[in-house]
Amino acid sequence: IECSSAEEALAAAGAGADIVLLDNLASQELHVAAAQVKAAHPGVMVEASGGIVLGTLPQFLGPHINVVSMACLTHSAPALDFALRV
Repeated sequence: IECSSAEEALAAAGAGADIVLLDNLASQELHVAAAQVKAAHPGVMVEASGGIVLGTLPQFLGPHINVVSMACLTHSAPALDFALRV
């Protein structure tokens, strides 16, 4: 479930979500929200997403974050034109 606040994430986890995606939160806010979710629902996976790039990635890693999504890996990927002859 994609959530934009700690309150939404706690509600989603409480409703039975297996994975809570915390989207577009500042790194400090993200860590607080993730800790709250894990404290209340230890089995729920927490994913960080939204505006994370390689340069800021370390700010979003932490003990309560299970997964990090970075759209920058695919949004700006250059195209490659190739052919294969058999």
